[in-house]
Parts: sequence; structure tokens; C-alpha cells
Amino acid sequence: MANNIRTEQMTPTQKVAALLITLGPSAASEIMKCIEDDNTLEQITIEIAGMSKLPQEVIEAIVDEFHTVFQASSMLAAGGMNYARELLEKAYGASEANNILNRLVTILNSNPFQFFNEADPAQLATSFQNENPQLIALILAYLKPEQSAKVLNYLAPGIQHKVALKIAQMETTNPEVISEVEKIVESRFSNIVASDFSKAGGTKALANILNSTDRATEKNVIEMMEIETPELAEDVRSLMFVFEDIIQLDDASIQRVLREVDSKDLATSLKGAKEEVKQKILKNMSERAQGVLLEEIEYMGPVRTREVQKAQSKVVGVIKALEAVGEVTIYRGGQEDELIE
Repeated sequence: MANNIRTEQMTPTQKVAALLITLGPSAASEIMKCIEDDNTLEQITIEIAGMSKLPQEVIEAIVDEFHTVFQASSMLAAGGMNYARELLEKAYGASEANNILNRLVTILNSNPFQFFNEADPAQLATSFQNENPQLIALILAYLKPEQSAKVLNYLAPGIQHKVALKIAQMETTNPEVISEVEKIVESRFSNIVASDFSKAGGTKALANILNSTDRATEKNVIEMMEIETPELAEDVRSLMFVFEDIIQLDDASIQRVLREVDSKDLATSLKGAKEEVKQKILKNMSERAQGVLLEEIEYMGPVRTREVQKAQSKVVGVIKALEAVGEVTIYRGGQEDELIE
């Protein structure tokens, strides 16, 4: 890239590349980890590799631009478009405020419905209840998995699996459909900025969402998918971890989990669990600990399904937390357990 280049001549990808170079390797690597789209990541990497030294004034202009856009994004999230425009006009004037908001909307195009991430999930679910499952799926596919999970929890069981199925089956959406979705969203949810819906969803997106739902929702969705689309259900299951997958953990991982799980939660989670799951747990306990656990399960008496599912969710949560810090290994579908000489 020539040294006499001006910021207005640079593409958004080139500006991102320049910003990452300016931030340094440590910060840049953390940011790049968060870029999920492989094509975007590849384009940015190519720009970084081919970028020669930029003049200081260009670097300063790029940093100022990103800083301004991030400020505007915070204003937009806090009070909506009108609030952001009012503050920006006071700070920069009407013309520059309009330019900033236009740049911001361009950035937001890759992340539609982001303002739903701040909304109350129960209210969202209530608003979505009578909507087409395809529309709900499209919105949830773009939200943070934990927010989508909460909304999915609040949806009626009969709708949950339909929405989940649509997310898993979602691929590229043509421009005509995009235009129609924009109109629907704008008319029904005025606080939403709807833009590019060209790619979202898929089995990975659904697995991420289900990994954050409660056990009852997860079970309902998977069971219904197994009836209607067994191959798709298997694809989703291979990307997530459910309570029954405890049997796939190695003994060392089971023993590590047992040191963290509350004994009452463990006993409750095994109420009505498959025998192979029980045996997997018991074989990794001392005889004395086995006796205590079995005694606690026996004297517990009848337990509501909801309580069992809640306890199972807690156990799975412990496993996922340990996996996140590298203390437990979860072998998912398609993984090869290779030996290194």
C-alpha cells in the first residue's frame, strides 16, 4: 500500500487491518479470535500481510474514526437512533453526525438484531409467540447464544423445536427474502436496525444456543428433532454436550468433575438417569463414596422431573466450565483421538 494513501481511499477491511496493526500483536490476536467468518478473517489477514507502513496522520485518522463509531454505537445501544443522532449532532454537527451514523450502520450490517441482546428475553418470547418460526429463527441465529437460549427457554414447547429446526436448516437467504424480512421487522419491532441477513444459523449456531438453554428445553428440542429429522438431530448433538454424554468422558475427567459437583446435585441428576451413566459415575468413586451416593439417591424418594433436569444442567455446567479451562476433555462427534509419538 502506497504511503500517500488517504483514509477515504481505504476499504473497511483495510481500515480494520490498519487498526489491528496499530493495536499490536497481543490485542490484535484476541480480536481476531472473535471473527467467526473465515472469509472475513482471510481478507483481513491478506490486507495485514500486504500493508506497508502508513503515515502517522492516516493511522490517527483511522483510530479516531473507530473511536467515534464505538462511541456512537454505545449511544445507539443506550437510547436508540434518535438519542445517538441528537448527541452526535451536538458534538460534531448535523453533517458529520450523519456520516458517523452511516458508518455505524454499515458496521452493524454484519450483525442484525443486535439490540435484541439487551432486551428482556421473556418479553421477546412473548412478542415472538405468534410470529412465523422462520422469522424467530432468523433473529435468534444472530443474537448472542446465551440470549437466544433464554428466549428459546421462554417459548412454548410446541414452538421451540420448530424454531430450532429452522435455525439448523438455515443457509444463505436471497435478497428478495431479505427485503421482506426487513419490512416485517421494521413494522413490528421499531427499535431494531435490520440489515444484511445473508448468512446465519446452521447446526453450529443451534448447538451453541442449546448449550446455553435449560435441560428441559434442550431435551424437548433434541427429541422432537430426532423424530422429524434424525440426521440433523445427530449433527447438532455431535456439536454439543448433553448430560447423557457423560459416558464419553474419560475416567480422569469424570474424577475431576466429581470433585467440583455438589453431592446433592449429583444424586438428583442420577434419579432416572440411564444405567450406563450411573455406572460411569460409580466406577470412578471409592466404595465408600459409592455407598453414600446410592444411599442418598434411595432416601431421596420421588423427585420432580423439573428438579432432575435442573440438577443435570448444573452438572453439565460444571463439565463445560472445566473444559473451558482445559481441565476436562470433551470428545465430540467427528473428533479423532490421535496419539502423538
